[in-house]
Amino acid sequence: MEISSEKKGRLYIALKIVLLAFLVAVAVGLLTESIRIESNKPENTISFSGHGEVTAVPDIANVYFTISKDAKTVKEAQALVATVEKSSLDSLKANNVLEKDIKTADASFYPKYEYKQAACPPVPMGMGYAGVTVSPSSPYYCPPNKQVITGYTASESITVKVRNTDDVGKIMQALGTLGVSNLSGPNFAIDNEDGLKAEARKKAIDDAKAKAELLAKDLGVHLGKITSFNEGGNYPVMYSAKSAMMDSASSAPAPAQLPKGENTITSDVTITYEIR
Repeated sequence: MEISSEKKGRLYIALKIVLLAFLVAVAVGLLTESIRIESNKPENTISFSGHGEVTAVPDIANVYFTISKDAKTVKEAQALVATVEKSSLDSLKANNVLEKDIKTADASFYPKYEYKQAACPPVPMGMGYAGVTVSPSSPYYCPPNKQVITGYTASESITVKVRNTDDVGKIMQALGTLGVSNLSGPNFAIDNEDGLKAEARKKAIDDAKAKAELLAKDLGVHLGKITSFNEGGNYPVMYSAKSAMMDSASSAPAPAQLPKGENTITSDVTITYEIR
């Protein structure tokens, strides 16, 4: 059967379209493979570290103490703690410590136990424990031991932020006379460190950039974009003055002034550049 010229033309056009689509698919595949290989090509990079630090005089002092009391009942032990707590709070407020700067860190109570052996009742002659002969009128001790509650301990831990650091010695001295225990501090710190952290970070970045520019010049390369950045440190190095106060009111009094020293906030960064 003879195909008309019109049908031949249509068939020819269809074959050309199929061939063109095949060529386009092959070209797209080759381009994709080229992009993939190029993306997996290792970058030429170089890393530099930088260090920055800022020092500042602490503007707050943190003090910690515990109130712990024993009694026969939980209620009695808690009442004793509450009495010392009230005296402590009154003392802190009298020394201009703000209520928002006094925080209870922990409050608890727990029983106190003691092991006791009960005396067995008198027994006739020859009837003792494990074949031991005893007098009818003499009690003897037999196992097991018995654990009994002898009382309760109530405890409360309090943290205090002192904003007038010149008063911290006087404040600790007053607390030491009120029956508190485990009085510790002061730990001198900076109340708002964010600005100092940012300043230390900028110094660290400038340090790393300066090293990068100098070495790039020596190596005869050009620095490209930053490919990664990492920061470590950015924490305060804290120095606390050791208090002469002990756990009892009879200890040596704290000095009126305690040295604050300086706190150092550091930042360490690593910057990676692309080089070309």
